[in-house]
Formats: sequence, structure tokens, C-alpha cells
Amino acid sequence: MPRLFWAALGAVSILFHIWLIFSGLIPNLISRPLHMALALPWVMVFIAKTRVQRVSGTVISIVGIACTAWIAANQSMLGDQYGYLSDNFQHVVAVLLLLITLEMARRAISWPLPAVALVALAYGLWGQYIPGEFGHPGTPLASFLGTMTIAEGGIWGKLTGISVNIVAIFVIFGAVLNAGEAGQGFMNVAAAAAGRLRGGAAKVSVLSSALFGSISGSASANVASTGAITLPAMTRLGYPRALAGAVEAVASSGGQIMPPLMGAGAFVMVELTGVPYTSIMAAALLPAILYFFAVWIGIDAFSMRYELKSLPKDQQPTAKQVVITSAFFLVPFSVLLWGMFGPGYTPQYSACMALIAGAVLLMLDGGLTFSGARTARRLETVCINAGTQIATIASIILCASIIIGVLGITGLGVKITSLILSGSGGMMWPALFLTALACLILGMEVPTTAAYVICISVAGPALINLGLDPLQAHLFVFWFALLSTITPPVCGAVFIAAGMVEENWLKVAGAAMALGVGLYLIPLGMIANPALIQAETQLIAALMAMLKVGAALAMISFGIIAPKRWLLKVAGIVGGLVVLFV
Repeated sequence: MPRLFWAALGAVSILFHIWLIFSGLIPNLISRPLHMALALPWVMVFIAKTRVQRVSGTVISIVGIACTAWIAANQSMLGDQYGYLSDNFQHVVAVLLLLITLEMARRAISWPLPAVALVALAYGLWGQYIPGEFGHPGTPLASFLGTMTIAEGGIWGKLTGISVNIVAIFVIFGAVLNAGEAGQGFMNVAAAAAGRLRGGAAKVSVLSSALFGSISGSASANVASTGAITLPAMTRLGYPRALAGAVEAVASSGGQIMPPLMGAGAFVMVELTGVPYTSIMAAALLPAILYFFAVWIGIDAFSMRYELKSLPKDQQPTAKQVVITSAFFLVPFSVLLWGMFGPGYTPQYSACMALIAGAVLLMLDGGLTFSGARTARRLETVCINAGTQIATIASIILCASIIIGVLGITGLGVKITSLILSGSGGMMWPALFLTALACLILGMEVPTTAAYVICISVAGPALINLGLDPLQAHLFVFWFALLSTITPPVCGAVFIAAGMVEENWLKVAGAAMALGVGLYLIPLGMIANPALIQAETQLIAALMAMLKVGAALAMISFGIIAPKRWLLKVAGIVGGLVVLFV
């Protein structure tokens, strides 16, 4: 299909999600099925690689759109059925919706997440035949399928609502910024701040990835975009290829823990905890800063092994370039933050105002010149990128909603919680270890947000029962769900970076784990130092905790990386751990 068609479809998706924000209350069984309908062509046809995939994807899209349109058109009648299917036609629609949801996720992100969802469905349908504690009493088929597809207990549940009402608008906001000069603004600010320092090229990567990741929320997208600039710069300056790839992979992974977007995790957290979005941002900010601080310290430690040069002067932007290009992201960001913290608008309403500001700036380039043709190309890029990204996230969320729905219907989540409590002997740290292990394993196969949702659904109640504050438990699980981006055997950010620098991925992963030590330790630091995430209510205590954890991370990073005597390395690591936990 022509690019113009996809740009038009992307524009429809953008206008639909903006309309939802300004139109008032739209019934969930209208907005959420239509959200899925708009996502279907992108994951079924647009990203198809072969003719067979395109043809089959077109057929599946037509069937899926028909099913979702039927749900939306009959939402009033279906609401009166309270999740119970009334005839054979409704059974067919329900089965088709579930199968199409699984296929959407498979095509968007490969097989692991839909495989988990398929196992969950099998458990929901036949788990009553499992003997012992992990069986369930059974649910009538009409009730089980109805709850999953015509009520709000399955694919149209809370998670899908987050994707429709909040995540989509921030994805559009990110697409607007990325289509213009904001990305160059991030690079120029980073180069001006760190380019002259020792290891300057690596530190530019850290800062630019932190800034870019705050709006992309995707480690892979971050590596591919900022890495295209920073990786060649590091290799030209003689940085070891494994180190260059590790710096980019680790820095890019931090985008999912850096407010405001956090890979959609912040918005899911709002729904699951009931904590306001601004409070989530305040709690997540200091740990995220500490993560990038630890990476920064690690680069300094590596510079004691290798000669990590600064950026040449001819590659450093002028003050004028920094001021002009930084405005392309500072203006929209300022509008976003003003909307949330000034008049107190909702995050999605504030994001709408910010993306309008960003869209106006698409008309200008870094030289403040206007071009109608360039603006049209940028708007086309916005529409296509927004349509694709909204659809990918929708595919993940819809599939994860199947798993959450089964956990709720069968009571399996409660049983797994009991297992964690008994396996840990009722002690906090063993329970945290079991939860972290589960997050790491699940995160290897499932995208971070989905891994977080599944893990917090089964382990969160156990951690809260053992005395953790709900927000502590959620941030702990979210951070550990991110481990798989740099931890073998499945480490997506490392694979991409290793391919871009043409280096063995295991070497890149080894350096990445050393640089990204904060990803493993900061979640534990949140538990040992609860004040770290209480910046909104106890700012001084939070800053003191930040200094303490920062000192510990500096000692541990130097101990792991710096080429010192073994005794000094051990002393640094042990001393850092003592400072972190005591």
C-alpha cells in the first residue's frame, strides 16, 4: 500500500486518540475496541515482510475490525449481559477476538508473550482438572469467554484503558518531537555539557540517551537513534568497540526508568497503585538520576584502563546551536510540565498541549528557516511512526490483559502470592530475591511493561503483605523487569548495539553489566533506603538518601571496573555494599 495511505491511517489514529481526551466520557466498550481496530492494520499488514503475511494479515485485519466494530456498536446490549455470552454467534466473536489478540502480539513482538497468554487461557479453560492447590473450581465457558471479551475483565480491562487514554497521547508526543529538531537538540545539549570531559564521547551518549529516552521509553529505539550518532563518534576516537556498544546499550536502557514516559510503565503504575502521575514521576526521578550517575562513574573508571578521548572541537556545537536546537524540546517539555504542575491538568491533557507546541515547531529547522515541503514530510513521518508505535504497544497491552484476566478469574495470582510467602519463610529479603528472579526470567521473553504487569500482579501482594509500601514494591518490580535489556542470555539493547559496532555481543554484554551495575543495585537501595523515593513529601531526606546511595554506587563501580589491586577492588565493592544497605 502507498505511504500516503499509511500516513492517512496514522492521522486517523492520532485524531481519534486526541478526540477521546477532549470529548468527555466515551464508554469503554467503544473506545477500547476501536483502539484495537486502529492497531490491527499496522501490526498485521504494515510490518509484514512477505506477501503471504500481507495477504493473511489483511484478512485477519478485516475480521478483527468487524469483531471490534460489532462490540462497539452493541456495547449497551453487551453491558446488560454482565460478561455472559448469550448465543453461538457471540461465542464465535469471543474466540476470534482472543485468537486475533494473540496473533497481533506474535507479529508485533514475536512468540514469547502470546505463548504465556495461551498457557494462561488453557489454564483458565481446563485448570479445574489440575489436582491439588493449583487447580481451580472452573468457570462456565460462556462466562469465562464473556468476561474476557465483552466485559472489562479481559482484553478490554484497565490495562487497555491506559493504552487508549494515556499511553497513546504520549507516544504521539514523542513522535512529534522525534520528527523535528528535538533529537539534534538533545545531542547538542549533551555535547556542550560533556563533550570536553574525559571520556566525553561516551558521556555525550549517556546524557543524550537519558534525554531521548525520557520521551521514547524504548531501549531499542534509543540505541538505534542516538547510537547512530554516538557509536561512530566513539569508535572513531579509538574507544574499544565492546565498550562503545556497552555505553550505548546501558545508557539507552535507562530511558525506561526516566520520567516522564518510562516505557508506558508510569501510566500502568498510576492505574495499579492509585498514586497520581506526578507522584510517580517524583518517586522515579532520583533513582533514575542515580542510574545515569553510576554509568557516568563507570565511564570514568574505564578511562583509567583506556584512553577515552573527549569530542574534538570541530564536533562540539556552538553556543548558538545549543540555544536554538534545545528550544525544540525545552518548549514542549515546559508546556507539558506547566500543564501538570501549574493548573493541574491531567497528564494526557497536558501532553496534548505539549504536542501542539511541538507540532508548530516542526515548521522550523535549526537555522529557523521554514519549508512547506519539509514540514509536510515531517508530518507524514509523525503519522506513520505514531501509528506504528501505538499499535505495537496496544498489541502488548491487549495480550498482557489476557494473562491478567485469567489471573483474576481463576484466583491463580493469590495462589502464587501464597507460594512466594511460604517459599521466603515470611522474610522480606528472600521474597525480594524470588521476585527479582521471576522478573529477570520473565523479562527475558516479554517486553518490560508486560513483564512488570505480570510480575506485580502475582508478587506485588506478597511484598506488600511483608511490609513494603505499594509504590516501593511497584518500582522494585519495574526496575528488575528491565534487567533483561543488558543481562544475557536475552539482552535486546546489547544485541542491537553489538550489531551496530560489529563486536561479539558477549563482550558488549560483559561491559554493559559492569557499567549498568546501578540497574541491579538501585532497586535494592530503594528498599534499604525508603526515603529515596519520597522526594515529593520528604525532599531533604530523599536527597540525603540519594547522596548515600550515590556514594555506594561510586565505590562499587570503581571497585568493579577500575584497574586497581584486587584488595582495593574488593574493599571498594564491600565498602559500597555496606554503605548501600546499612
